[in-house]
Formats: sequence, C-alpha cells, structure tokens
Amino acid sequence: MSDNPWFSWRYLENNWRNLAELTGQHVSLTVQAVLIALLLAVPLAVLARGRPVISGAVLGSSAVLYTVPSIALFGLLAPFTGIGRTTVLIGLVAYAMLVLVRNTLVGLRGVPPDVVDAARGMGYSPLRRLLAVELPLALPAIITGVRLATVTTVALVTVGVVVGYGGLGQAMYSGFNSSYRAEILAATVLCVAIALVADLLLLALGRLVVRWRRA
Repeated sequence: MSDNPWFSWRYLENNWRNLAELTGQHVSLTVQAVLIALLLAVPLAVLARGRPVISGAVLGSSAVLYTVPSIALFGLLAPFTGIGRTTVLIGLVAYAMLVLVRNTLVGLRGVPPDVVDAARGMGYSPLRRLLAVELPLALPAIITGVRLATVTTVALVTVGVVVGYGGLGQAMYSGFNSSYRAEILAATVLCVAIALVADLLLLALGRLVVRWRRA
C-alpha cells in the first residue's frame, strides 16, 4: 500500500462494525475467564489455607502451569477441546487462577486471629465466619488479584488468534500479515483501553470496599 499510516480515520469508518464485534468478543472472553477463575480460586484458597500440603500442591501446580507459554498451552489444548472459544477460555482461566489463588490466600491469612476468635466466641459456625468475617476482610487483597488477573487476561486474549478466537488479536494478526499499520494500531489502542477501563472500575470497587470496611 502506498498510503499506509499508523492512524487512519478512513480505516475506522470502514471497519468500525468489525472492530466493535472483536472488542465485544475480547471483553466477553476477559469477563468470563476472570469470573470462572475467581469462582474456582476462592474455594481452592479456602481449602488450602492452614493446610501446607494442599497449599503447596495448589500453588506449585499453578506456578508450573503459568510458566507454559500461552501459545504452547493453546496448542496443547486444541487437539482435545477443538479450535475456538472453549480452548481460549480454558487457557485464560488457567492463567488467571494463579494470581487469584495467591491473592485470596494472602487475604485470608491476613485476617487478624483475634477477630476470628471473637467471631468463634459469638457462636459463629465455620461457614458463617468465612462468609461474614474472613472473606469480607480479605476482599481488598482479592480485588487486587482480580485487577492483576483482568489486565493480564486482556493481553492474553490476543494470543487466542492461534486457535482462531483471539478478539482484537485477530485484527492485529490481519494487520501484521498485510503490513497495514492502521489495523495494528487500532486493535492495540482498543486493547489498552479495555485494560485501562477495567482496572479503573475495579480500583473504584476496591475503594468502595475499603470505605465499607471502615464504616
């Protein structure tokens, strides 16, 4: 192409529907992966706290999994889960869980023992102590983990293009193949915007939690 700028209004005008669809796909994958990872990570962290053997096994296996390059992981999953959304989602959940399990464990272990003892003295059952005392006090650490996992997931979604479902990564891949800079830059800026907006929303949620705890 003779006219190949990094920024092009014409490209945005002609392709905004496709970019909007890919952005929706990117956001959907990110939200689903983080939510599923959180639903799995919290029970695992609750099970692992106070149990060194289980804690070591959970954190060790998660850490080993995190060292596997995302492209390799998607490639290993593809023969079993096929090409498409399911494979990408499984990989994203696996990566997000390490951050979430670690932060949830940190939050639960940081709950003051005297608070737990006070709840026990008031007749709280273990489940009620967990739901009414420990998890609320651990929320700041958990939300910090969610922020880290979310930003990381936004970036990793793009790698899903290797199995045909990578959100804005598909636009980046297309741009690299055609050397069309505007397509690459537009997809990159949208990824950064998604990560920034998500992080700001979660930061606001964290501040609300801190105010609620103080109240």
